[in-house]
Amino acid sequence: MITLGETTLLQIQMMRFNLFVALLLITFSANANWVLLPMGEDDQRDHLKSYGIAYWSLEQGSEVQWLLNYRGGSFMIPTFDGLQNECTIRGVTFETISDAQAEGILAQIASPSVNMEAVKLEKVPKIAVYSPEGNQPWDDAVTLVLTYAEIPYDIIYDEEVLNDELTRYDWLHLHHEDFTGQYGKFYGSFRMAAWYIEQKRLAEAEAARLGFAKVSDLKLAVAMRIKEYVAGGGFLFAMCSATDSYDIALSAMDVDICEPMFDGDPSDPGYQNRLNFDNTLAFTDFTLSQNPMEYEFSNIDMTNQRQIDADNDFFTLFEYSAKWDVIPSMLCQNHTRVVPGFMGQTTAYRRDLIKPDVLIMGENRADNEARYIHGEIGRGQWTFYGGHDPEDYTHRVGDPPTELELHPNSPGYRLILNNILFPAARKQKQKT
Repeated sequence: MITLGETTLLQIQMMRFNLFVALLLITFSANANWVLLPMGEDDQRDHLKSYGIAYWSLEQGSEVQWLLNYRGGSFMIPTFDGLQNECTIRGVTFETISDAQAEGILAQIASPSVNMEAVKLEKVPKIAVYSPEGNQPWDDAVTLVLTYAEIPYDIIYDEEVLNDELTRYDWLHLHHEDFTGQYGKFYGSFRMAAWYIEQKRLAEAEAARLGFAKVSDLKLAVAMRIKEYVAGGGFLFAMCSATDSYDIALSAMDVDICEPMFDGDPSDPGYQNRLNFDNTLAFTDFTLSQNPMEYEFSNIDMTNQRQIDADNDFFTLFEYSAKWDVIPSMLCQNHTRVVPGFMGQTTAYRRDLIKPDVLIMGENRADNEARYIHGEIGRGQWTFYGGHDPEDYTHRVGDPPTELELHPNSPGYRLILNNILFPAARKQKQKT
């Protein structure tokens, strides 16, 4: 039987315990002032959604420290209401650390003896995806990963570009587009397909509505506006056929390279010799495919020459000095330097056709091909990434979209997301 005095004693002890727990929680809260999103190979449940947390934190008005080469390119964020809960909801692994621990990490990174750097992300990048309305018979890896990571973006197309709406955006993505006016060179295989016929009809109607006699003329005008956007300080990211077809269109300014089945009249005689490689961003001295039945634009792409089977298809990311080569270091952050390869209409680039001032960031040296390249023009920068879908090796027309829930740690998709966060960094220029 418990007496009144014993009850009072128990109550006092319980009050003391509760007070101790409360003080402990207050002390922990005061010390746990940072959230670390580790990005190493074995310590992050969902690498892709981690980028979404970093972007969301910027939207909430917080800064984000991108710790280049520290545990796979981790993110460190000053804690704020809702951050830890958001990480939990999205399934992102996080660690709470004190000011002292954060200062220790930054001190370690600052040491001249380590290849690391801390880059402060402060700006919320406004993202545009260049894409026509309606469903396409193929999927876009960038929109898939943006949706999965919960990063917002706007869809724009030819009319918006021509109306100078690109100035509203920090980052522009092009995917599986044909800027040459040859409808993706699908004529040989799909000219009788309903989707091909309808796309051609819509493209011709849109060109006429916007005041152009041909689709190729419209696409060239759009390509030129995009180039002006990049030169003015924009960031361009392109994948698959949008990379080489873009440069081909720029090289063919004032030259008709389209056969009659594409634009209704013959191509210009000897058009190969009239290409102007000074106009291009990445490629030079390439030879165009003059066969309208061939599913290929030029010899830039290595798809038809590759001697690699799927099990042995990998490319290697270069390792840069994070303190001196900040830009390529950001673009190559990953939990592995060896990335599984994947096919596309444009899979990889011939090294000898890449301009000498272009940076090759990912390559398959055994097959002498480049997979991931970067360059600058004016005040802006661009990145080209070969292949169509990093987690579907031979994604074909009509295949179902990739379920990224099954690939939350995809190194190939991480490269896309590196480019999306890139414009958020204030520290964008190389050290000299």
